[in-house]
Amino acid sequence: MSKELLGALDTLESEKGIKKEVVIDALEAALVSAYKRNYGQAQNVEVDFDQVKGNIHVYAVKEVVEDVFDSRLEVSLQDALEINRAYEIGDDIRFEVTPKNFGRIAAQTAKQVIMQRVREAERGIIFDEYSQYENEIVTGEVERQDNRFVYVSLGKVEAVMGRSDQLPGETYRIHDKIKVFVSKVENATKGPQVFVSRTAPDLLKRLFEQEVPEIFDGIVEIVSIAREAGDRAKVAVRSNNPNVDPVGTCVGPKGQRVQTIVNELHGENMDIVEWTDDTAVFIANALNPAEVLDVIFDPENERGCTVVVPDYQLSLAIGKRGQNARLAAKLTGFKIDIKSETEASDIMDANPTDVAAAETADEAPETADVDADDSVDSAASDQAVEPAPTETDQATADDTSAAASDDSASDDE
Repeated sequence: MSKELLGALDTLESEKGIKKEVVIDALEAALVSAYKRNYGQAQNVEVDFDQVKGNIHVYAVKEVVEDVFDSRLEVSLQDALEINRAYEIGDDIRFEVTPKNFGRIAAQTAKQVIMQRVREAERGIIFDEYSQYENEIVTGEVERQDNRFVYVSLGKVEAVMGRSDQLPGETYRIHDKIKVFVSKVENATKGPQVFVSRTAPDLLKRLFEQEVPEIFDGIVEIVSIAREAGDRAKVAVRSNNPNVDPVGTCVGPKGQRVQTIVNELHGENMDIVEWTDDTAVFIANALNPAEVLDVIFDPENERGCTVVVPDYQLSLAIGKRGQNARLAAKLTGFKIDIKSETEASDIMDANPTDVAAAETADEAPETADVDADDSVDSAASDQAVEPAPTETDQATADDTSAAASDDSASDDE
């Protein structure tokens, strides 16, 4: 058994990367339990495994005391001094108590416990490996699918992708190669559990980093992302180099860079807008492709504003089912109330005092100039009020105009 066990330990270390010391520690602990169970011994027991010869020795550990009350746990000072004159009260002495037939018991116990510890060690190795990929993008192969998950092979581990992480309308076939975002890695009881996503906003960020070298190098920075996966997304970018156009860099020659990302996400539309320190300009950019005539900030709500657009572009600014306004609100972190030019003029005529106060607030530096980090941090929620105005129902546009909710959000980096 000794030679076989040593050979097995060497094989585990070389082939599976499991250190010999880990298995030996587990083996010694298991043999202690086996000894107590098979021989009915309750005393303190230690097991030593000789890593050179493979021999196993069992020792009973006894404490040196003046008067012995339990011979299984204690030894008298007089007896201890006969063994070695250096012993003192309180010292521990090890007595070898290895049974003659302990080799058979050791072999049975070792087989069970070693297999268990090997599985645990393998799980630990896999967890350590894949936890490094958390919040990163990886390429996997679709293995199977059930009512709850799509199972994606990442090599040594099978990742799961829940329904909320699957792109709407996307079909997953066995052996399909897909890029996924590793959202979470857990060291569960049954082994490492990896969760991946195709809908996470950070997936979009990682795809841009792969396709746009300037983003990967930090020349161009993604400030915020608002995404309705599978349909449309808005990405706010800024340049750290005045000679580099952030939007044109992300779009690429003839739109090749952004088109690669659109193809990977099966036609998800991309609006790339430029981030700027001027909050009013940034809000106007976020409502692209609609033209914005004016941005009026709410003096009573520092994260609220009213955007005025031409009458014929009201529906465009709001978007289908309020999507454009909703995404713009998530991207900027502002509650955006969109009004047509005619409606804004009527309100101005009816309430000239209130409008003048709003314009004054718009000019105030503390309201008009919002720090980029504050804009991103305030966009922590994904909720939004979906507007329902139309060009034929502008009489009630104030009640049903597109307005992003108070907690509309954009995902930060």
